[in-house]
Amino acid sequence: MNVPCYPDFIPLDIGLKEVLHPRLSLTSDGVSEFTFSGLYLFRNKYNYRISRDGDEGGFIISGVQTLNNETKKTFFSTPCIAPEMETIESLFASHDYWKNISETVLSPVKNELEKKDVIIIEDRDNFDYLYLRSELAELTGKKFHKKKTHVNNFLSAYPNHEQKTLNSSLIPEAMEVLEHWKLDSIRRNGDEGDYKATKEALDLFDYLALKGSIFYVDTQPVAFCLGESLARGKMFVTHFEKAIDEYRGIYQYINKTFAESLPNFFTFINREQDLGNEGMRQAKMTYRPCGYVKKYKGFIKCGDIHL
Repeated sequence: MNVPCYPDFIPLDIGLKEVLHPRLSLTSDGVSEFTFSGLYLFRNKYNYRISRDGDEGGFIISGVQTLNNETKKTFFSTPCIAPEMETIESLFASHDYWKNISETVLSPVKNELEKKDVIIIEDRDNFDYLYLRSELAELTGKKFHKKKTHVNNFLSAYPNHEQKTLNSSLIPEAMEVLEHWKLDSIRRNGDEGDYKATKEALDLFDYLALKGSIFYVDTQPVAFCLGESLARGKMFVTHFEKAIDEYRGIYQYINKTFAESLPNFFTFINREQDLGNEGMRQAKMTYRPCGYVKKYKGFIKCGDIHL
């Protein structure tokens, strides 16, 4: 399947993996959304469509975001490179804003954008949290004392625990965990969260070439995590992490254990964004991020920047 050149778009289809994945894997910033899996699994939520950026070797993604008040805003993203200024102006004419601009994409065109009355702002709610893999694996020192205590309490309470590398034969057991997690999410939050995207990720586990682990207590599956390589192999991004809450300390345990199991060539673990959720932000900060994958939004000066 071929991707048409801008201004033509087509829906993001599973058949586009062989076209998109090689190019996206070359991006260096580590924006968690910009993998084929990250885009495809949320294609329905954002109504993603895709276009090729001429002969420049990049792609343009068009999407729709529904805000809290049910207002719909259109956006475009450029995961690989910034298009020519004429194309950017054309995109602003048909979209409300430019989303998830990485520092590498922004830097070459920042001055020219300012001349065109394009306002660029940091999108803190969508910053990806970066952690040193070695620190999450070891949890040494005072700053990780509480996390290490949770892990030790889990190990003490559930001595018969096990981690297995996730493969296609274990997907049904991961599905059991996900169904349990879904019921917990509905009871706690009144909705099923990202259940549909997670289920599809498990269904397409082999095709999407995801990696992960599944965890057991007394031979029963109790948790799993899924992710993939990012930023030319420097990072591992954790897309999904699900567990049965009744096992106290389970999330701290799988976080540490999975980090231990990752190859040493992964310097960083990317645990994605907090989306402006204060509780999620506090939880991510307790793991002491070593940095962030910064992302920016772009608007025409007269546009609405309060998104």
